[in-house]
Amino acid sequence: QVQLVESGGGFVQAGGSLRLSCAASVNVVRFNTMAWYRQAPGKQRELVAEITNGSRTPYPDSVKGRFTISRDNAKNTVYLQMNSLKPEDTAVYYCHLNGPSGYLWGQGTQVTVSS
Repeated sequence: QVQLVESGGGFVQAGGSLRLSCAASVNVVRFNTMAWYRQAPGKQRELVAEITNGSRTPYPDSVKGRFTISRDNAKNTVYLQMNSLKPEDTAVYYCHLNGPSGYLWGQGTQVTVSS
């Protein structure tokens, strides 16, 4: 069974950094798009970073200049580097892979930023 395993979440103070990782059990080359979403309590899931066919789509204003998505096809992994974290970044973060053969979601990893 295909799996996405996320890691790197945790508790951090405002201004700190975290790097999330999402490792796939399959070759990620088949997925054109790799992305990170987040969902805070009581809010809808929102896209925070996306890379499609090697090009990053514009980041939403809420994370622009602070978050960076990258992928390592050799390791079948997508990363999200998060710097200058704010309390409003607190959410469950999900990785998402999408391609012609289908899509996958990770199980989510909690990020909590204290003020």
